[in-house]
Amino acid sequence: MDQAPKFTRHVWVQLWRLVRPYFFGRTWGRAWLQLGSLMVLTIAVTGVGIAAGFVMSDVMTALEKRNSAAFQKELWLYLGTIAVTIPLAAFYRYVEERLALNWRDFLTRTFTLRYFYNRAYYRLQGHEEIDNPDQRISEDARNFTTTSLSFSLLVINSVIQIIGYASVLWSISGTLVAVLVSYALVGSLVAFLIGKRLIGLNYLQYEREANLRYGLVRVRDNAESIAFYRGERRELRDLRARLGGVVGNMLVLIRWNRNLAFFTTGYNSLALILPLVIVAPLFMQGKVEFGKIAQATAAFATFLAAVSLFITQFERLSAFAAGVTRLGSLWDFLDERDAEDDLEAEHAEQIEISEDEKTIALENLTVKTPDSGRELMHDLNFRLQPGKSLLIMGESGSGKSSLLRTIAGLWSTGEGKIGRPPYRNMMFLPQRPYMVPGSLRAQLDYPEARRDTDNETMQEVLETVNLPELSDRVEGDFDREADWANMLSLGEQQRLSFARLLFKRPAIAFLDESTSALDEPNEDRLYQYLRKHRYTYVSVGHRSTLLKHHDWLLKIGKDGKWELTAIEDQKELAAK
Repeated sequence: MDQAPKFTRHVWVQLWRLVRPYFFGRTWGRAWLQLGSLMVLTIAVTGVGIAAGFVMSDVMTALEKRNSAAFQKELWLYLGTIAVTIPLAAFYRYVEERLALNWRDFLTRTFTLRYFYNRAYYRLQGHEEIDNPDQRISEDARNFTTTSLSFSLLVINSVIQIIGYASVLWSISGTLVAVLVSYALVGSLVAFLIGKRLIGLNYLQYEREANLRYGLVRVRDNAESIAFYRGERRELRDLRARLGGVVGNMLVLIRWNRNLAFFTTGYNSLALILPLVIVAPLFMQGKVEFGKIAQATAAFATFLAAVSLFITQFERLSAFAAGVTRLGSLWDFLDERDAEDDLEAEHAEQIEISEDEKTIALENLTVKTPDSGRELMHDLNFRLQPGKSLLIMGESGSGKSSLLRTIAGLWSTGEGKIGRPPYRNMMFLPQRPYMVPGSLRAQLDYPEARRDTDNETMQEVLETVNLPELSDRVEGDFDREADWANMLSLGEQQRLSFARLLFKRPAIAFLDESTSALDEPNEDRLYQYLRKHRYTYVSVGHRSTLLKHHDWLLKIGKDGKWELTAIEDQKELAAK
């Protein structure tokens, strides 16, 4: 798991990595145009606010002197400043939200591309240091862009207000400025000492909320298996434990927020009377007009909010630091894996893959686990002729599916050479088919997205795999979306997966226990079609009934040894 973040150099480095691509990359023109517009609007809003303060001072002075004409004149001027502020504030929020949306869109697209690059999504499975990458890419990216932009604008606005209102306060009293700055500095230090624990607590809250959501999603995705096992109590205990972690950490978080609130409430309350304490004696001595008291109070509040930004936003800052760490650690992980790929390509012993073959050719192939910890297969030599088939059998854990992963390029650790067709001309059918969200047309055509295939052709393929009535479930509409994963049994899903194979007609097909949920008649039907139409295919399985549908048998042992025989020879020996 990631370590809880602190206000360290590492957090700032991660923040820079997340900001740089959008504001200093290919999209910098639009990004800086919108940010520049926000800065102009901020200056305009602050300027109008300062002007409104002077007008209100004159309003209060006219009221104190009972000057009706001056009062009405200044009041109309004040209403004019409000009329100017309204469109400025509206456009300010509009541009801010558009910039945040554009940034989120860019960042999420960048993370998504990197997530799929070099199959990082596949290698993230089982890595404890990066939990819930889906939440980081969706929710954390949204929170990061919105919050970081909000903080940036708060800082810019605060700097402008400090510059603008400092001159106003200095014109009233230099003592007022000195007291205010000292008050803000001391308050910021105390707030940090009290609230620094919030950073780690907010990080843990992110993590535990994500774990709770993952637990709920897991129940939804495995509802049928849990129901068959009657595993409700076990799953309920797990969810309660996850919820307990969320609630327990939240209780601690609430207590520390309470401690911080004790200070911030007193800090803000005392700030209301400080300008009155300093300016009131000046008014009594006749050094300032009565309106200056109201102007000083308003300017002091605005100036104090600007210089006390760290105090007022400390809780959000701690949550923001947690979000930066989660996104930054995912970015670092993807960087590290890319670097590892480059290093392995240069130095490590890797299997050489060429894509100029029409079939599968294995030459002195040695397959190892990705960490090179175990040798699964040693010095395998075999060439599968077009139109022929190979059955791979062996004990569980011997490396049957690992050989398919190696041919597919998911694993590359080992030695030797693999000749194969281009990946687009191969097709892999796993034991648990992937039911893509969408229409029946999308299911048959996955992973492509063609829409020019006529319904008659698709219906013919469904009949071939013994699913003639499947289209009736969507009333013959091949473009109607449905929840196929829950609508179909595993056996139906496996037959639909075979329909994809027939629909695509690849140069070679790899079937990894892809008929394990079918009865023998349906299994025979599918394999007989493959043999009749001279498909080239490699199967992984354990049923003896598969032997009659293949030309070659590869038996793999747990010690890396293997045995390759022609099934026809086995039949002849059995007959003798």
